[in-house]
Amino acid sequence: MDKFRMIFQFLQSNQESFMNGICGIMALASAQMYSAFDFNCPCLPRYNLAYGLGILLVPPFILFLLGFVLNNNVSMLAEEWRRPQGQRGKDPAVLRYMFCSMAQRAMIAPAVWVSVTLLDGKCITCAFCTSVPVETLGNASHPGLSQREMKRVLARIPCKEIYDGQELIANEVAIRYLRCISQALGWCFVLLMTMLAFLVRSLRPCFTQAAFLKSRYWSHYIDIERKLFDEMCAEHARSFAKVCIQQFFEGMSTDLAAARCHPPRKAPADAGEAAEKLLGIIDQGTMNTALKSWHRCKPPLHLHPPALPSGNGWAGEEQPPVHPPVPRREMVAYYSRV
Repeated sequence: MDKFRMIFQFLQSNQESFMNGICGIMALASAQMYSAFDFNCPCLPRYNLAYGLGILLVPPFILFLLGFVLNNNVSMLAEEWRRPQGQRGKDPAVLRYMFCSMAQRAMIAPAVWVSVTLLDGKCITCAFCTSVPVETLGNASHPGLSQREMKRVLARIPCKEIYDGQELIANEVAIRYLRCISQALGWCFVLLMTMLAFLVRSLRPCFTQAAFLKSRYWSHYIDIERKLFDEMCAEHARSFAKVCIQQFFEGMSTDLAAARCHPPRKAPADAGEAAEKLLGIIDQGTMNTALKSWHRCKPPLHLHPPALPSGNGWAGEEQPPVHPPVPRREMVAYYSRV
């Protein structure tokens, strides 16, 4: 149990590195999922486009939501966004910074999925096989085919075993054409994501350094405040349970001593320390009121300065005048006259 607690504390203290590791694992998992996925194009004019674009866009959306679900700061962001104003204002810049930080990590796995899918080319081949320019790549003067029949033949391009339009356009030519377009789109997407990440990570702090530092500081403060509040509540609950159980056994000991005429045992010395940690909150109603007050009206971010000592004049009190020391010669002359 202590080992798990140490691991949990390590992950909490290194939460940013842990989340980066989770994002990297999700990115590798998305690439592995696509390689293990059995892609089967329906080869029907009505379903090819929906199936191809669905495989291209739906899994990235699921991975994007999963990236938010695995991030521990989502609940903190929702709590900070939905909490009442109270004595502490809410800065929209801090909320935007927190959301953007989570969105950047959550977009890694979807970006990897889209990149791998486009570079592979199967989805684009399935989705847009009916849009192959037959006039340029094939035999547009093939007789006896209406527009509907031509689309039905072109929709079978991804399925080599059932394709019967070699006289219209060669299967290998159409697949190479669509895969070339898909790979070009894939590399453009990789370049776009790389440039966007460079701009976000490198250039944004240069233009708004003061605002960036302020948003980052208060986002860290909200995270640390929540962790310390949870630790304080856990410590208070532990002390509360300890005192409650201690009082129960003290009552049982008193009852047994009264029944058997034995003196009750003294309470252990650490019971007083546990009672001091309760800070005066010693019943369920008071604790519930304190928790509601923390949610509805958090304390303002203005710390009271420590009170200065008043006995030596630091607090502004008047001090008795201090006379300068009398020179030694004058003292000797005075006493000689006396």
